[in-house]
Amino acid sequence: MAQESSGTRDRLMNEMFAASRRYMASYALFNQALADHLQLHPTDLQCLNLLGLEDRPVTTGRIAELTGLTTGSATRLVDRLERAGYVTRERDAHDRRRVLVSLVPERMAEFGALWERVGGPWAAMFDAYSDDEIALLTAHMRRTVEVSAGQVERLRGGGFDA
Repeated sequence: MAQESSGTRDRLMNEMFAASRRYMASYALFNQALADHLQLHPTDLQCLNLLGLEDRPVTTGRIAELTGLTTGSATRLVDRLERAGYVTRERDAHDRRRVLVSLVPERMAEFGALWERVGGPWAAMFDAYSDDEIALLTAHMRRTVEVSAGQVERLRGGGFDA
C-alpha cells in the first residue's frame, strides 16, 4: 500500500511541477505582453504593481528592496516610470534629504482600467472555486512569495553553484 501511495504521490508531484513550469512561463509571457502594450519594461510593470500595494509614497531604496534591484537600477527604473508619467518624485516634507516616489493617480486609474479589461477571465475562473479552495490558493501564493524571495536572495548572493 505504501508503495502504491508513493507512486501516486510521485506522479502527482511530477504533474504539479510540469503544470507549475507552464504556469510560471505563461505568467512571465503575459507580464511581457502587458508591459509591451503599456510600453514599459516587465520589471517596471511589476514595480507599479508593488507600489500599488504600499500605503504611502516610498524612497528609491524601498523600491530596491521591493524589487531586489540595486539602488542604481532602482533609480533608473524610477526614471523610466517618471518619464512614462506613472510616478513623481517629491522631497520628503519631514526630511528634505529624502526623495519620495509617488504614484500618479490618473495614470494608475488608466492602468487599473486596462487590468479590469484583461483580468475578467481570471475573475471568472475563480468563480468555480469554493471559499476553502480560494483560501488554499491564497495560502499557497503567500508561501510561494516567501520561498521565491529566499531563492532570489540565494541566487543573487551566489548561494547556488553554476
